[in-house]
Amino acid sequence: MASLSTPLISLPRHPNSSSPTFSTDLRFSSHPALSLIDQCTSIKQLKQVHAQMLRTGVLFDPYSASKLITASALSSFSSLDYARQVFDQIPQPNVYTWNTLIRAYASSSDPAESILVFLDMLDHCSECPDKYTYPFAIKAASELRALQVGRGFHGMAIKASLGSDIYILNSLVHFYGSCGDLDLARRVFMKTPKKDVVSWNSMITVFAQGNCPQEALELFKEMEAENVKPNDVTMVSVLSACAKKVDLEFGRWVCSHIQRNEIKENLTLNNAMLDMYVKCGSVDDAKRLFDRMPEKDIVSWTTMLDGYAQLGNYEEAWRVFAAMPSQDIAAWNVLISSYEQSGKPKEALAVFNELQKSKSPKPDEVTLVSTLAACAQLGAIDLGGWIHVYIKKQVMKLNCHLTTSLIDMYAKCGDLDKALEVFNSVERRDVFVWSAMIAGLAMHGQGRDALEFFSKMLEAKVKPNAVTFTNVLCACSHTGLVDEGRTFFYQMEPVYGVVPGIKHYACMVDILGRSGNLDEAVELIEKMPIPPTASVWGALLGACKLHGNVVLAEKACSHLLELDPRNHGAYVLLSNIYAETGKWDEVSGLRKHMRDAGIKKEPGCSSIEVNGSVHEFLVGDNSHPLCKEIYSKLDEMALRLKSNGYVPNKSHLLQFVEEEDMKDHALILHSEKLAIAFGLISLSPSQPIQVVKNLRVCGDCHSVAKLISKLYDREILLRDRYRFHHFRDGHCSCNDYW
Repeated sequence: MASLSTPLISLPRHPNSSSPTFSTDLRFSSHPALSLIDQCTSIKQLKQVHAQMLRTGVLFDPYSASKLITASALSSFSSLDYARQVFDQIPQPNVYTWNTLIRAYASSSDPAESILVFLDMLDHCSECPDKYTYPFAIKAASELRALQVGRGFHGMAIKASLGSDIYILNSLVHFYGSCGDLDLARRVFMKTPKKDVVSWNSMITVFAQGNCPQEALELFKEMEAENVKPNDVTMVSVLSACAKKVDLEFGRWVCSHIQRNEIKENLTLNNAMLDMYVKCGSVDDAKRLFDRMPEKDIVSWTTMLDGYAQLGNYEEAWRVFAAMPSQDIAAWNVLISSYEQSGKPKEALAVFNELQKSKSPKPDEVTLVSTLAACAQLGAIDLGGWIHVYIKKQVMKLNCHLTTSLIDMYAKCGDLDKALEVFNSVERRDVFVWSAMIAGLAMHGQGRDALEFFSKMLEAKVKPNAVTFTNVLCACSHTGLVDEGRTFFYQMEPVYGVVPGIKHYACMVDILGRSGNLDEAVELIEKMPIPPTASVWGALLGACKLHGNVVLAEKACSHLLELDPRNHGAYVLLSNIYAETGKWDEVSGLRKHMRDAGIKKEPGCSSIEVNGSVHEFLVGDNSHPLCKEIYSKLDEMALRLKSNGYVPNKSHLLQFVEEEDMKDHALILHSEKLAIAFGLISLSPSQPIQVVKNLRVCGDCHSVAKLISKLYDREILLRDRYRFHHFRDGHCSCNDYW
């Protein structure tokens, strides 16, 4: 009990405090302590009033008790623990008091307690739950996504003859939508007899948040036709639907509609308009709105930052970042994730390093997931491992998002054992954790192990999704498991309920094509229920290169370029096929066509991490500080390779080079060879040389890496766009099935 020796509020003593009455008494409705409740600004002050109410007996009056409960549970300085202590002191709480506690818990971080209080009410309250009780209980079920519990409340409300109450029905629409049952939400909405603006708002919000933006916009139009006047809540949901649908035209109409109907703009509504403009790609509209906004918060600034970052206008993004009143972690995350997602992992890690130097704010889960993805792209295992240690030191909960990111990072950085260690260290594994582990095994050419993990996943009662099957089919592709791949592909829909998509067809074409079943691959493409995309024809083209089928390659390339005329990869593959069959005139013709059309081959880029620093090399690169030493090592490598019978495979040159010695020179300057040379001079003999390349490794570099691993007695891990190649003693883990 709080001491009253130095009260913050002067409390008059009740004249009859020596003989309090515990029944409802009109005297208590005007007791001075009750008016003081409204003046309290802290729990400390409220406890003083509580003490006076106990001494005078006012607390035992139901009305007075409910007023104290309301202040302790719902005020700006509320304390639910204290509210519960007060509640437990009341002999017979009335319905209003029960409702207040149920409401407070429903909006708290522990909504499950709200449901427990509701159940206590059924046992201990002399009155039944009323039309105010159910909306609060349903809100708690909504927060918990407890579908069966909420349906139980729905049934109880109907039995209590409250099934037509507008507040309860509106709560049910929101509840079913939160649980992902949009059909039930719509049915409740349709059966609502007299819909108010909250009814329409609830259903529009359900559609907007449930990835049904078109339905949300259509319902808004119906609302307009019914002459129901929208409010700011309506417009926030409609703008969200426009953003998800990327419908800038209708979004602009909505913004003008807000002004025409004199809907009062507030910060939330302005931020929704800002978000719509940014997600629809109109940063200019967003900037005009941003400049005239009378009030801005961190959401406003972060939205503008995100808009410029997503467009790749990092110069303007950094200006916004610097102008922000304060940079919270969300702002840092925008920069890190946008760099990572746009294929600029080195820049993402640079921003993360700046964040670390700033000391504040601390990285959160989003920061670490994005940074781990950047580490995975670059093969930066030192920094990735540091983040893993950081997670442990900060005692951060290793949830499924972080687990998946760590497994992906370790697998892509070449440490499959560490990836398995992370996988085995967690108890909860969702479909993405399992899929990441299957992908890691597939990437390292351990197809059989990947399929074994898939079996274990099914035993654990985890339902596979589309990503899982992409990884399973990749595992079959990388290890030549044709029959297994065929079986999984044709079982996807009938057995597992996963409809094959473009990625699955591309994988299946790759499996069939690599194994030489080109006719079956073509037949599969012709029978596809969806139009084949460039990736499908690209898989067939790659198979044609493997088996030297020029006629089919030309057909596949023609289809591919029809869909994607500027696909440089198609030209490179066809050029290599022509080169391998000695058709140098065709190679030269392709090169000329690319030059005339302004189509440039994506430059090969290889990276290698040494002592925590990532070093990048382009083909023929001479910008590295150790350039002289690297090229000296390359010359040494070339001599040792030649003396051991190595003959360059000149078919892997896109351009037509007449002089034989220039062809040899062009091949030795491939980016992965430069990275390997740098690794040889920078890493101790016991350290593996780990190289990451942005493109598929060419056949000549593959042969060179095998020989170097033998001649220099080094372990080399080379990750290209599709998989890992683990070279040791002149052999590769892919068994040349790459």
